[in-house]
Amino acid sequence: MKYLITIIFIFLVSLGLSVDNLKATETKATLIHTYEADVTGDGQHEKIELKGILFSPDTTFYRKVWASITSNNQKWKINYNGGYDPSLQLIDLNHDTIKDIFYQSATGGSGGLYNYQLDTITNDKISNIPLPEQTYLSGEFEDNFNVTIQLTPSEKPIQIDVKNRADDYIRLGIYNKEGKLLETNKSVMIDPIAFFEPLLISESKGYGLKSYQQISGAYHADRLGTVETIWYFENGKWIILQTKWIPS
Repeated sequence: MKYLITIIFIFLVSLGLSVDNLKATETKATLIHTYEADVTGDGQHEKIELKGILFSPDTTFYRKVWASITSNNQKWKINYNGGYDPSLQLIDLNHDTIKDIFYQSATGGSGGLYNYQLDTITNDKISNIPLPEQTYLSGEFEDNFNVTIQLTPSEKPIQIDVKNRADDYIRLGIYNKEGKLLETNKSVMIDPIAFFEPLLISESKGYGLKSYQQISGAYHADRLGTVETIWYFENGKWIILQTKWIPS
């Protein structure tokens, strides 16, 4: 009986150690990148460490990511969504002459989407700057195997001939064989913005953002084209400088 109790005790102790080791592994932070830049406007470079915790030891996906920012006498922390290949770009996007902190990581999904976050430090406080969104963008199927894409309220709609996809659309019940639309107000699929990249507008204006947004027909792989938009932050909001349709 004493022998059995001893075995049980050893098993419980080893189990506790295993749990502790597992917790230690789960909470062990990895230093992903180190940056140095003046992100506070004090004229001194701050040290910025991008850190994360992997989902598991055999994956490159970070379930938790954050930036630790250190100055001579102060520290800040910015939390981010996890993902693959997290990175920061230190660039002035709100045009206050102070570099902002632009984060990105890949979600790893089939749509090629990325996580993004833009933050700035003003008067020693971190403020988030919401990223731009397309508030007006639409597309619909029309008779005779046509699709119309409306990029802005003022521009003429873009007409797309989709006769080369007729067999697929007939099979899916969108059109009949004569090209008559079987569903009224049948919309195309408009993905959220998948990718942002900083873009130098001009030496005098500084940087803006360029976004890429996919539009598909009946399903995601039925790609019609991409909307490329150039954004500029002005008077506390994002304005569109240019929107362009790139057919597939």
